[in-house]
This record gives sequence, structure tokens and C-alpha cells, in this order.
Amino acid sequence: MSSDGHVLLVDDEPMVRDVLSRYLERSGFAVTGAGDGAAALAAFDRAKPDLVLLDLMLPLIDGIEVFRRIRSRAPVPVIMLTAKGEEVNRIAGLELGADDYVTKPFSPREVVARVKAVLRRGVTGDSVGRGGTGSRRLVLGDLVLDGASRECLLGEASIVLTPKEFDLLYLMASNPRVVFTRSDLLELVWDVAFQGDPSTVTVHIRRLRQKIEADPSRPTRIATVWGHGYRFEP
Repeated sequence: MSSDGHVLLVDDEPMVRDVLSRYLERSGFAVTGAGDGAAALAAFDRAKPDLVLLDLMLPLIDGIEVFRRIRSRAPVPVIMLTAKGEEVNRIAGLELGADDYVTKPFSPREVVARVKAVLRRGVTGDSVGRGGTGSRRLVLGDLVLDGASRECLLGEASIVLTPKEFDLLYLMASNPRVVFTRSDLLELVWDVAFQGDPSTVTVHIRRLRQKIEADPSRPTRIATVWGHGYRFEP
């Protein structure tokens, strides 16, 4: 296996699998391919990949269901591959905790860059941002974020966060009362400069509120600054 990691590439288009596989392998990754949802789940159990590139429009078992089953097995990073016009599926994937998405048609180099960024974040625990060290232990009342172990505690309870949820929360908590626009957060947390969809941030903020706020409809930790963005209230 490549020292850079193992990628499970799931797409029903053989040409897409062939091109992306060659680019990923050239960049040092081992690649396992699958052309439908059932094959994807079998390959996931067999290969135990470090990251999954997942097309949402799949035969046999659709991509959203594949995503649910993968995440029930292990917290492996998932980057969704979506076509233009699949906004409903994309939002559904983000709601479930996908780490990133790429819209077809895409540049293979961009996909490789996204894979490297997501894996690098998972290995190093680095958080990009203003003043964030990536490894500090943040104690914010009954909320504790450990940058080294990437653990989140709320009181006595351990809160399960996806990699991107942790990065987003850690960045904002490291910079209390600093207002971040959605564009800021796309650039700082998603790590790759691209024409990102602001709804990506909106969905992740909503998921974080559901996990750490006593009343997600009236958040007290992650505040909305109307017309500007979001800030963390310590």
C-alpha cells in the first residue's frame, strides 16, 4: 500500500474511475475502485481505505445510502462527487457529515488536492486559522476541545464530530468573538481555494449547533452575526 494512503474511488463511469485512479496513483496513493453501491460497500469492508471518493448517483445502492452505511462502520473521511443540478443530494450528504464535495465536470488535479488536504488534516490535527495552533486543549466552560487527540467533550459526554466539524469548531473556538464570513470559513477550513458553495458552511454550522447547543434553535455558543457571518461566544 502507498505510504500516502488508500483511497476508495466509487463512480459508475469507468472513464472517471480510470482517470482519477491514474492521477491519484501518480500522487502516491493506493486506489481501489468500485462501480456501484453494493461493490463499494464490499470494497470498503475489504480494503479499509483512509478516504472515500463517492459519487452520489450510483446503481444498486444510491450514494447517500452508501454514505450512511460507511459512516456507521467507521469515521472515514468522505468527499462526494456530484453533478451539476444535484443540489438536493449534495445538501443531504453534507447534512450527514461529508467532509467535502467536488462538482462534475472537475479537474483531476483539484480532486487530488482535496484528497491531500482532507487526509493531511486528519493526520496532523492541524487547524488553519487566525491564532489556532491545532494542538492546544481549549476549555470553554463545560465544552472541551483537545486539538491533539481531536476529542470534543461537553460536560461528561463525548461528542462525536466529523473531521470538518471539529476543524470548524476548533477554528472558531480558538478565536472567540471573531466574526468569520462563510467565505472565510470555506477558505480556512476547507483548505483548498475554490468556488465553494456557502451552503457547505451553513449545513456544518447547523450540525454543530445540534450537537453542542442546549437549544439549537436559540444558539448561545455559535452566534449568527446577521449580514456578516458567525462567531464563537466563549
